Amino acid sequence: MDVVHFHRRPQPTQFSIEGYFERIRGCFRRAHQAERNGEFRDMHVRVCTMPCFSSGIVGRVRNILSAWRNQGAVNHITGDVQYIALLLKRQRTLLTVLDCQILERLTGWKRAVVKWLWYTVPAKRVVAITVISAETKRQLLNEIRFPVDRIHVIPVSVSPLFQPSPKLFDADCPRILQVGTKANKNVHRLVQALKGVKCHLDIVGPIDETLQQALHDNAVQFTSHGRLTDEQIVERYREADIISFASTYEGFGMPIVEAQCVERVCVTSNCSSMPEVAGDAACLVDPFSVNSIRDGFLRVIQDAGYRESLIENGRANRLRFDEQTLAVQYAQLYRRLSESAG
Repeated sequence: MDVVHFHRRPQPTQFSIEGYFERIRGCFRRAHQAERNGEFRDMHVRVCTMPCFSSGIVGRVRNILSAWRNQGAVNHITGDVQYIALLLKRQRTLLTVLDCQILERLTGWKRAVVKWLWYTVPAKRVVAITVISAETKRQLLNEIRFPVDRIHVIPVSVSPLFQPSPKLFDADCPRILQVGTKANKNVHRLVQALKGVKCHLDIVGPIDETLQQALHDNAVQFTSHGRLTDEQIVERYREADIISFASTYEGFGMPIVEAQCVERVCVTSNCSSMPEVAGDAACLVDPFSVNSIRDGFLRVIQDAGYRESLIENGRANRLRFDEQTLAVQYAQLYRRLSESAG
């Protein structure tokens, strides 16, 4: 079976989607090399990366034409370039929607245009949709009309680089890792919550002058990092005592699972997709309340029994995101689409 993964042309800071589906393809390749049958039999996946960045009319038209020329028995748009579905064969096309966050940020005519081109029209041009969380499915159904039974929740797998790495917890001055500094990452409230808490904040992501001033005003010790390699990010997790992920919105929440794989406690939000991903293996806080965030961190720092229970629960929860399990789900879906399309 000829399956095509259609990828966006990534910006220098965009690799998460590509890495995820490369792990799925790796499961297929290893099955073929081992000559195992089962769900992966006769399944070959090729990659079609868009020739242009997703900006401007000309670039997007070129992407649409490139997708049309490279169709397979099953066409899988892996996210972020939903509009390339326009010329693909509907009965053979599957779309992955990562989140609806852009619709939360836009208003007026801009929101209407983006919703029409990225969500409404693509939904009419595909036979099935996958989403990475039940929360994304709920939000998507609030925006478009699509058969509920043809929206499949298949979560994201974690890079095998994230492995258990025991560390003695530093209760006197814990190192807190914050991955990401975009607005939804809620770093400003995090900084306010850590005022007066003896700790060191390790930030991965760009820091603007406003955030620098907030760190200074709240007397929070910190280290900042620009773009890191995957190996360097894993090292940041290993050196951390706590992972901070108190976002106001997430389509999934990969750092939660990454923390569980490395066996670190994660303080995350009680809204959006984060409780779904965390299960009973993270400290949940209200991301809109500085006091709630502060109380969550203080409980994790001061209560060793609570920390150990979250880490133990994380060992079980992380199994839900095993790449082999998720690859089987995709293989089954590809086969059903191919068979139904004849």
